[in-house]
Amino acid sequence: MSVQWSASMISPAKELGSAPLLRKEFALDPGHGEVRDAWLHLSALGVFEASVNGTPVADDVLSPGWSAYERRLRYRSHDVAPLLRERSALGVALGNGWYRGRLAWTGARALYGDRLAAIAQLEITFADGHRQVVGTDTTWAAGPSAVTADDLYDGQTVDARRHDPSWAHPGQVPEGWTSVVALDFATDRLTPYIGPPVRRQEVVRPQRIWTAPSGRTLVDFGQNLVGWLRCTVRGEAGRQITIRHAEVLEDSELGVRPLRTAQATDRFVLSGGEDFFEPTFTFHGFRYAEVDGWPGPLTEESLEAVVVHSDLRRTGFFECSEPLLNQLHRNVVWGLKGNFLDVPTDCPQRDERLGWTGDIAVFAPTAAFLYDVDALLRDWLRDLVVEQEAHGFVPFVIPDALKYVPEATHFPDPEATAVWSDAAVWVPWALWWAHGDRTVLDAQYDSMAAHVRRAASLLSPTGLWDRGFQFGDWLDPTAPPDDPARAKADPGVVATACLYRSARTVAEAATLTGRADDAAGFAALADRLRTAFRRHYVRDGGRVHSDAVTVYALAIVFGLLDEDDLAGAGDRLAELVAEGGYHVATGFAGTPYVTDALTRTGHVDDAYRLLLERSCPSWLYPVTMGATTVWERWDSMLPDGTINRGQMTSFNHYALGAVADWMHRTVGGVAPLTPGYATVRVAPRPGGGLTWATTSLKTRHGEVEVRWRLADDGGLWVRTTLPDGVTGVLSLPGRDDVALGPGTVEHTVR
Repeated sequence: MSVQWSASMISPAKELGSAPLLRKEFALDPGHGEVRDAWLHLSALGVFEASVNGTPVADDVLSPGWSAYERRLRYRSHDVAPLLRERSALGVALGNGWYRGRLAWTGARALYGDRLAAIAQLEITFADGHRQVVGTDTTWAAGPSAVTADDLYDGQTVDARRHDPSWAHPGQVPEGWTSVVALDFATDRLTPYIGPPVRRQEVVRPQRIWTAPSGRTLVDFGQNLVGWLRCTVRGEAGRQITIRHAEVLEDSELGVRPLRTAQATDRFVLSGGEDFFEPTFTFHGFRYAEVDGWPGPLTEESLEAVVVHSDLRRTGFFECSEPLLNQLHRNVVWGLKGNFLDVPTDCPQRDERLGWTGDIAVFAPTAAFLYDVDALLRDWLRDLVVEQEAHGFVPFVIPDALKYVPEATHFPDPEATAVWSDAAVWVPWALWWAHGDRTVLDAQYDSMAAHVRRAASLLSPTGLWDRGFQFGDWLDPTAPPDDPARAKADPGVVATACLYRSARTVAEAATLTGRADDAAGFAALADRLRTAFRRHYVRDGGRVHSDAVTVYALAIVFGLLDEDDLAGAGDRLAELVAEGGYHVATGFAGTPYVTDALTRTGHVDDAYRLLLERSCPSWLYPVTMGATTVWERWDSMLPDGTINRGQMTSFNHYALGAVADWMHRTVGGVAPLTPGYATVRVAPRPGGGLTWATTSLKTRHGEVEVRWRLADDGGLWVRTTLPDGVTGVLSLPGRDDVALGPGTVEHTVR
């Protein structure tokens, strides 16, 4: 909805010692009949919650979220006609959020500005066509609230003794209120949301409450989740309840060291009556809580955990005969939910929670299968464009908070880097294949092309991307805890392979969007990169320089090897995997592709053995340790139950869960034959002792479902269901492909 802004961005004239409240009381213009419609458009520097006559205007939280505030501040629009009366009060509560709260791990605050502010414009249309506008200006008032501290990292403090609900209703202005000032703010920065709002999604009850050896009261919710705790409680006035949050236990106590400096602590001060607390200006990543100061016995009915994330529609499902794989898949889903809170972040709990581009670059295909993330990622890609234009390259995080805290990193001067900057190409390409909507390529093409051109300018005279800083195969399990970039895979091999993939992809995107000259240019660049890669990195028999699992995985899957080298490379990859005891030997760059590389070169049994290995490092090791989300490190928790000593030890990272994409396509058998699943490839490859699997996907054309099971006599039964208008191909090992039409069809192969 387009808005012609006449309102001002307003801020309290002075600091109020609490999260500020803004209000305006007004009467409807008389003599124009009933209100036909009324729309409230609003945004904030900070996060906001708005009400009309004390009733929330919507159920979203933490709006307007986090964007590249310098050039993109999003606003929300709500139909508030049912809430209006002859005389009404419009109220806005403000929190620090990403704008003025802490960001990154240096303790820095207020990276974008030091004043909280809001802009609101209520547009009322009456029966006779008369239009009344109530906007933020200097006639509004500002006052204190019961929220005496709020921060996304550190938590929220609410003093119920300060709560005065009258501020949100027409009538006398409460004591302690003051004036507001209008800020110098260009309204052309305001833009409507593309992505969905953040909302409360579900409630999780405590599974266990007990006393730790220290005497502290601990609560286990049974699931590592993102959100907050809320409660209704009665106790003496002035009593403080303190709640600390953490993902894991260590030595039978709350394991808070991985949070680094994030306090993740909420404090509730009781009024003496019945109080309801819900800290909606913060969020925590946690499974466990430590509760202190609770009046009386703490029971399973005392607290509930509220799961919060962007409002996404679930689309993809997977289940099989192996319970550990089912739990791994659930962990991937929960990791996505926890890290898709307006921005696709790396982790939701410690003093970071940034939109690292490398994580989403490799996880986007998995995300686009599990949920409809199209709008959310398109919104995020707008911010990527903004930051890319500002820097000349795609930075490490989007939005780029790190530019304000250069001391936060030990990296060299920022520049384009493989995988991370490749998000400009790989994310829109994943959306194109997931949905078949070419508008994402139209919107992102210039950004995609600009990244490849920038990276191409960084090549050495050999034609390789082998100089400058690279994350490389980040978090290779053999890398030291304090040096996660020290991988076995040569960073030049990784970077050149990734740039080849991006150049080839942009050439295809150029063709699809009618840019023939660009298509030829990027195809030629891809050919040059492939030639240089083969000349400098590939030896006879398909040996790839640095002889690491990741370099073979990338070379095979990205198409960098000629046919005469492909079999040798596949055999060497399988040999390395076997020599490693089928333990994972890849980091962020190689993990999404290693099982595909094995499958494509005829080693599907090795892929299954790799997937199903249970000892560390492996995908299933965390599952055997009780994980309910995917970990950042393969050994975030050591076998003895102690936490990895590395400074980066998150228990909720989705990147290494990118293997779910292979599970969907190869175990489950559901893959797009053409973008958007207009035609479908059904190609399950049973193995690993699995006896059945079921996979389904709600596409833009309807639901696709594949079920298979093994018979006692070794036969394979496959049932496929395709929606109307969709065709496909059934491809089974050792059999000719079979054409599939709409509807449900069963096949038995012996």
